[in-house]
Amino acid sequence: MEHGPHAPGEPPRVVVLQGDVPPPGMQAAERLAHVVRVRETRLADALPGADALFMWDFWSDALAAAWPPEGGPRWVHIASAGVDRLLFPALVEGNTIVTNSRGVFDEPIAEYVLGLVLAFAKDLPGTVRLQDERRWRHRETQRITGARALVAGTGPIGRAIARRLSAAGLRVSGAGRTARADDPDLGVVHPMERLHDALEEADYVVLAAPLTPDTREMIDAAALARMNPAARLINVGRGQLVAEDDLAGALRAGRIAGAALDVFADEPLAPSSPLWGLPNVIVSPHMSGDVVGWRDELVRLFTDNLDRFVHGRELRNVVDKRLGYVRPGAPVQYAEPRG
Repeated sequence: MEHGPHAPGEPPRVVVLQGDVPPPGMQAAERLAHVVRVRETRLADALPGADALFMWDFWSDALAAAWPPEGGPRWVHIASAGVDRLLFPALVEGNTIVTNSRGVFDEPIAEYVLGLVLAFAKDLPGTVRLQDERRWRHRETQRITGARALVAGTGPIGRAIARRLSAAGLRVSGAGRTARADDPDLGVVHPMERLHDALEEADYVVLAAPLTPDTREMIDAAALARMNPAARLINVGRGQLVAEDDLAGALRAGRIAGAALDVFADEPLAPSSPLWGLPNVIVSPHMSGDVVGWRDELVRLFTDNLDRFVHGRELRNVVDKRLGYVRPGAPVQYAEPRG
């Protein structure tokens, strides 16, 4: 997307919404722009007159209430792949460009999903529990070669997952907006409206879809009833893709074999949630994409886009605000920032 460069001698004013951990390595960005760091309580005061906003605290829901009535910054970048927290009406309907951090998390999440598949197949949680109890109990485990995996979500994260699982010997298919018979990463892609039919054939169902009105609670009681009773559900997308009460009921009743959940409707997961105590559930605290150095990668991506913004060049990872994600075919690679 093209936009006019900033006037010579006038660096843009960039507001950074910080959380508890500040973004590292911002020196290159600070050479390109006047950077103002704020917390949620000062966001509304900082936004008027700002040219850009870096949503480093991507957990924050404060932006909608802080958005200026006359319109906000020309550009908002979020340090996550998901943008559902940004898509309030004033931003969607205005002229603000939204970009995300697509491309940073793909391979780490794919590795994490493969780890979860192996953990289920080889009963690693059971081994750890038995070790804690100092119990020697021999068991047989399952092979993953030839197992069937359905990846719901055909964006870059879903594709990275599909490639990783295929390389490990699983037979992978996908579910997405557009049906295809010969997708290079996912093979057969089922249309989302036929998701329930596709669920019946899968040993592992992996959720990597963005949160949109069409995908909210896509895995509910009806979907769970169509799953193979020996199947496991893995969610690395958004917590709201799953109706958690329905899932807990299905797990308790043995209607599916297990679930690995890295994301939840409300985070952190409440201690009272029944999901904590179910023996066939793996709970992790939204960490599937967070590897050593991930914060530095996020800042490098933002800084590269800031350089583009300053010089009026096309921004990477521009989100279609109506769809809620970057359109297929948009570039996901980015260069190192200029020093």
